[in-house]
Amino acid sequence: MTNGYIRLKNPPSILSSYSCVGSEEKKGPLGDRFDYYSDDNRFNKDTWEKSESEMQKIALFGAMQRAKINDTEIDILLAGDLLNQCVGSSFGLLSYDIPYVGLYGACSTCALGLALGSALYSGGIAEKIGAVTSSHYCSSERQFRFPLEYGGQRTPTSQWTVTGSGAFILGDGGNVKIPECVFGKSLDMGIKDINNMGAAMAPSAVQTIKSYFTETQHSPADFDMIITGDLGYEGSDILKDLLLKENIDIRSNHRDCGILIYDRDTQDKHSGGSGCGCSAAVISSHILKELNSGNLRDVLFIGTGALMNALTMCQGNSIPAISHLVRLTVKEV
Repeated sequence: MTNGYIRLKNPPSILSSYSCVGSEEKKGPLGDRFDYYSDDNRFNKDTWEKSESEMQKIALFGAMQRAKINDTEIDILLAGDLLNQCVGSSFGLLSYDIPYVGLYGACSTCALGLALGSALYSGGIAEKIGAVTSSHYCSSERQFRFPLEYGGQRTPTSQWTVTGSGAFILGDGGNVKIPECVFGKSLDMGIKDINNMGAAMAPSAVQTIKSYFTETQHSPADFDMIITGDLGYEGSDILKDLLLKENIDIRSNHRDCGILIYDRDTQDKHSGGSGCGCSAAVISSHILKELNSGNLRDVLFIGTGALMNALTMCQGNSIPAISHLVRLTVKEV
C-alpha cells in the first residue's frame, strides 16, 4: 500500500446489491431504479431510528436473495450509519447470524465498506462479504441539526439527508469487479459551517483523486464516469475547481450522487442530497445497473464523509473530512 492505494491481487466481484429508499427519493429522477420504497418513510416502524434500522434489514435481505445465499454463507458483515455508535446498523442487523463489524466513515461509509470488504476478500480472509449502510432524513435531522417540529430555515448550501440504504454482497463470479481502491486520509481545512458539508468534504476528495492518478498514472479520460458521493452542487463545483489547479480535469465525466438523486427543478433540496444512504442507494441501483447493462464499463467511485458529531459542532470545532475510492469495472484490468 502506498498513500492508501491498493491494487488488489485477487479482485472481488459484486455478486448482488439491493436498494431501499423513502418517498422523496422515489419521486426523484432515479425513482424507477430503486428496489424498495416506503410511502411514509416509516417502513412500518414507530420511530425514525427504528425505520432506519429496518431499511438495512430489508436491503441486506434483498441482496442475499439476489445472490441466492443465506446469512450463514456470509463470512463477515461490514455496516455503518450516521447515528451515535452506529445503532442503526447494530439494531437493524441483529437478526442475521453473521460476524459483524461496525464502520463509521460518515457519508463515505459505502465506499469504505466496499474497499475494506475487497481487501478482506483479496487477502483470502473472507470469501463472501456483506457491506451495508443507511441514513434517514428524520433521524439525522434530530441528531445533527433540529427535530423536524422545530421548522428551522435551511441555508442554500445545505444538503438534504437521503432516506435510503444500500447493501452489497462481495465474492467470486459477478460481472462488476473492484480491482483497486484508495483509503483516504483525514483532512481538516478549517470549515466550520455545518450547513456546507460540500465545502468541508471537497478538499479531501481532491486529495484522494490526486493520489489515485499519481499512483496509477491513469487520467480522467480513462473512465466513463468519476462519481462522488456526496458533495452536492456546492461541493462538486469546489471539487472541479480545485482539481483544475492540479491539472486534473474531470468536468466532462464527473457526476455526484447527491445531485443525481433529486430533481433540482421540482424537489427543493437546496444543494442536493447527502448522508450514508445517498451514495449507497445510487451505487447499488443506478450505477451497478448501468455497468451490468454495458452502458458503463469503468467507473471511479469516491465516497466523501464529514467526520464530526453533534458534540464537536457545539464546541465550535472545524469539520475534518475523508474520502475513500473504489474502482468499479467490467473490463479486464
